[in-house]
Amino acid sequence: MLKGPFLYRTWMGQNPDYNSSDIVMLGMPFDGTVSYRSGSRFAPEMLRLASWGLEEYSPEFNKDLNDVNFNDCGDLEFPLGNTKKSLDIIEENVKQIYADGKRVFGIGGEHLVTLPEFKGVYSKHKDVAVIHFDAHTDLRKEYLGEEMSHSAVMYHIGKIIGFENLKQVGIRSGMKEEWDLMKQYNTLCHSYSDLDCLKNKKVFVTVDLDVLDTSVMSGTGTPEAGGFTFKELIGWFKYLRDFEIVGADVVELAPDYDASGVSTAVATKVIRELLMIM
Repeated sequence: MLKGPFLYRTWMGQNPDYNSSDIVMLGMPFDGTVSYRSGSRFAPEMLRLASWGLEEYSPEFNKDLNDVNFNDCGDLEFPLGNTKKSLDIIEENVKQIYADGKRVFGIGGEHLVTLPEFKGVYSKHKDVAVIHFDAHTDLRKEYLGEEMSHSAVMYHIGKIIGFENLKQVGIRSGMKEEWDLMKQYNTLCHSYSDLDCLKNKKVFVTVDLDVLDTSVMSGTGTPEAGGFTFKELIGWFKYLRDFEIVGADVVELAPDYDASGVSTAVATKVIRELLMIM
């Protein structure tokens, strides 16, 4: 009989038992509507491998991953070329996570995966608001005639919850119509206190990794100069410790565009720190 040890491609520090976990890490390797650089479907697997290069302890939060009690349930499998069915698979599985009394931590994949994931959260929590970290507005009604696009994901979510329940951080790119919509509903945050209106609500946090500057995160589908440093992003996470986070995701790592592996390593640490505030 083999005695090992064996390396399993799950996140370090995870609870291998789904039933006793509080949070479920769900890989969503889909990038079927990417409009520039595809490849984010390879992120979940690469992030799991890279996680073993991190420590389980976060000095920023004085907390260990073992204290988070999350189960890495692996990646969903999608039918290539079928966006609708892929989104339905995500929504169905996230609904089950919440039916089981747990919270989701999604790993994309492109940003469109957040829409069905959020619908799964919304099936349990109708009073939920969304905090959106991104370089891009993602408030288009459609892209080249297609409503189901990563560039429209926040518009669709805003239609569900009301745009007054959407707050956006780090935005620096988008169409004029999108900026007008942000101004109309005051969604764009400039300081931590702009989030205070959501303190009495449950919140879902979605992080598009291109919120980070290209000097930090080059391995992403739509890199945008002028973004956050890693420490600046963690500052926002620290402020969110006082919020009731009922779900979260991290999306849009495209690992093959950064051969050094640095972008993947940075994304892995973003995930670890976000887990710490859940």
